[in-house]
Amino acid sequence: MLSAGTGTETPNCSGPLSAVPGTAAFATAVEQALTGYFATRAEAVTALGPVFVEAVGALESFVLRGGKRTRPGFAWMGWLGAGGDPAGDRAAAVLQACAALELVQACALIHDDIIDCSRTRRRFPTVHVDFEQRHRHQGWAGDSAHYGESVAILLGDLALSWADDMVHSSGLDPAALGRFAPVWAGMRTEVLGGQLLDVHGEASGDESVAAALRINRYKTAAYTVERPLHLGAALADAEASLVAAYRTYGTDIGIAFQLRDDLLGVFGNPEVTGKPSGDDLREGKRTVLVAEALQRAAADNPAAGDRLRTAIGTDLSDEQVGELRELLIELGAVDAVETRIAELTDQGLAAIEASSATPEAKDRLEAMALAATRRAA
Repeated sequence: MLSAGTGTETPNCSGPLSAVPGTAAFATAVEQALTGYFATRAEAVTALGPVFVEAVGALESFVLRGGKRTRPGFAWMGWLGAGGDPAGDRAAAVLQACAALELVQACALIHDDIIDCSRTRRRFPTVHVDFEQRHRHQGWAGDSAHYGESVAILLGDLALSWADDMVHSSGLDPAALGRFAPVWAGMRTEVLGGQLLDVHGEASGDESVAAALRINRYKTAAYTVERPLHLGAALADAEASLVAAYRTYGTDIGIAFQLRDDLLGVFGNPEVTGKPSGDDLREGKRTVLVAEALQRAAADNPAAGDRLRTAIGTDLSDEQVGELRELLIELGAVDAVETRIAELTDQGLAAIEASSATPEAKDRLEAMALAATRRAA
């Protein structure tokens, strides 16, 4: 619906392009852009036959299945805060470019679930598990798990490729695309590099807080908040000082967002988070939470550190997860992470408050920061 050349009239101020990020109306606007883009791919997909049609259908369902559309929301606010007009003739193209971030997110999640051996995502089987089950149900030749992972890798790659195509088909003018492209390229490199740092950190056993924060910076913060805001600013041709403020806010709030996610990965309610509680511990993730605990244990309680180090990355029972939760609290790691979240949030908000962003954008970015860092899921 929002792709270039459709002839769709630009909505007025009461239309979907005036929707506020973080609301159901904005999520709907993003989902309409995504649905419209998938529709433009139908002819090319159908030409490859029913196997590809079915796989792309699974990808579309995954992309459209819930989510707060956080990344498009920050990109949209970056554009609005730099003077973008939601009632102007460029708004539809900008929204489509912002919505393309959901395809980058889909790639990251699909591949991350393979790397982490996750079986569920938002209370549904992960993509690789879905296709593993289809293979097994059909009684096909070969290993079902390998088939599922192979299909999921390809669908993740397709999502990343289509993210680029969605931007280029959005109708952005050449000057805007020229400003957008280097930021987009930097974001893709950072998220893939951050993922590699994460894989290496787990394999090498790097237990430092600094390493965990570096992973958070590049695997999550850069493409969740910092670069989306930067992309919006680039589309609006924002001044350098506003870009710098956005990036400071984005880095701080993005890391705080991931720290909250780390806490929820251990203490969250599965009915709310959509993932089994304690999975981060079972997967052996070297989060800041774990790093803080090990750092404190090394100084005051080496036995507790050994216990935690030995337990994470194993098939923990719910009772064992509960014991590790208590240990993380006793070592002071939970309080340390909560303090870091608060400090980062304050720093990020101070940067945006001192910037040249519009008053409306400042208010909304404050609300988005608090929603991201205080959320229950």
